[in-house]
Amino acid sequence: MKRRDLLQSGSVVLLLGIQELAWGATIVAVRVWPAPDYSRVTIESDQQLKTTQLFVSNPPRLAVDIEGIELNPALRELVAKVRADDPNIAGIRVGQFAPRVVRLVVDLKQPIAPQVFTLAPVAAYQHRLVFDLYPTQALDPLEALIAERLREHAAARPAAPASQPGAPDPLGELIARQTRKPASAASAARAATTPSEASVPTPVASKTDRLIIIALDPGHGGEDPGAIGPGGTREKDVVLSIAQRLRERINATTVNGNAMRAFLTRDADFFVPLHVRVQKARRVQADLFISIHADAFFTPRPQGASIFALSQGGASSTAARWMADKENRADLVGGLNVKAKDAQVRRALLDMSTTAQINDSLKLGGAMLGEIGRVGKLHKPRVEQASFAVLKAPDIPSVLVESAFISNPEEEAKLNSEAYQEQLADALMRGIERYFAKNPPLARNRVVS
Repeated sequence: MKRRDLLQSGSVVLLLGIQELAWGATIVAVRVWPAPDYSRVTIESDQQLKTTQLFVSNPPRLAVDIEGIELNPALRELVAKVRADDPNIAGIRVGQFAPRVVRLVVDLKQPIAPQVFTLAPVAAYQHRLVFDLYPTQALDPLEALIAERLREHAAARPAAPASQPGAPDPLGELIARQTRKPASAASAARAATTPSEASVPTPVASKTDRLIIIALDPGHGGEDPGAIGPGGTREKDVVLSIAQRLRERINATTVNGNAMRAFLTRDADFFVPLHVRVQKARRVQADLFISIHADAFFTPRPQGASIFALSQGGASSTAARWMADKENRADLVGGLNVKAKDAQVRRALLDMSTTAQINDSLKLGGAMLGEIGRVGKLHKPRVEQASFAVLKAPDIPSVLVESAFISNPEEEAKLNSEAYQEQLADALMRGIERYFAKNPPLARNRVVS
């Protein structure tokens, strides 16, 4: 039977009991990371793996032949690692396709644009073979955010009597204005000459008559655990929990009568490249960007929270420069596909920082630092600056919050404390409100890439 016939028949056989041979690569671990943005499959080995792949669109599935290995227990674990709620992967089949060739078939729930690439050893990882499975019809994050807000608004509003027309929906009208795409010149000209429309006065919205969006960026995730405390606490876990608590507070808050909404760059345990975090914030037209981390150092002594803003020049201290260099290496650990076609285009966004953005970021950081100091120790009494890649959105005030030193045993315990996480989320929320009290959000006028 030909290879393509075997694939389309779905008759890849799961072989059991085959022991790994002494020659060839050794599979160290396998992992599956499901997420709405994309799902990732990782195969870690002691040598670089050579592969060929074939994508079949109907029904959608990806076949990958891995050369130079025999089927072993580690590879068989992939079958059970697929979760039922994975938005992209329906299942994985693995079998010995030929001598020294193992075939993986990833059955997909929707059309996918797959990326298959290898990563060199870094940090605690050996060689990694990665399959990134991106939906061809990606969700628009701004539309999803607004739809969620509208559903909540509709659920909270009492229904209009059946005998009366529906009551006006000011939030719906607000959001429609905020997200309306500019009309073409021809359609604008037709609208201007339509008597029925020209005779109706158009209400002028105030500059802040819109949804205020705060982008929250839990650091690390997926393949990148971030710093790990002496008790085994992973940075990626605690910062996600803090971000989710802060989201609850933002979603329940208004600024000058205007609804606020939090948008998380990741809301689960998956890897997001640094430039994609910036891109996500710009796509939802965020008013603020807050990246949340948990600091670490070589020794257990350092303690206290810090806040960083971007620097166009040198770092404000040696420690700030060291911290920025460490955080900027997250892409290496998390696993960035540097061969993606638009990688250079996306990274160009990271060179468009402006003096105005940095000044606003320092104001935001100062407001938040003052509030954090009320609930815990500060590592430095001022906002520090360094060249953090994740803070380089050119048009969004952006700060990076180091919530505590996870490398300090006492602060690791605090980070695991629900009470401290609640206090920190409260402090960050007060800082956001203090910033907006002196710097009210303006009408949207930026171009979103």
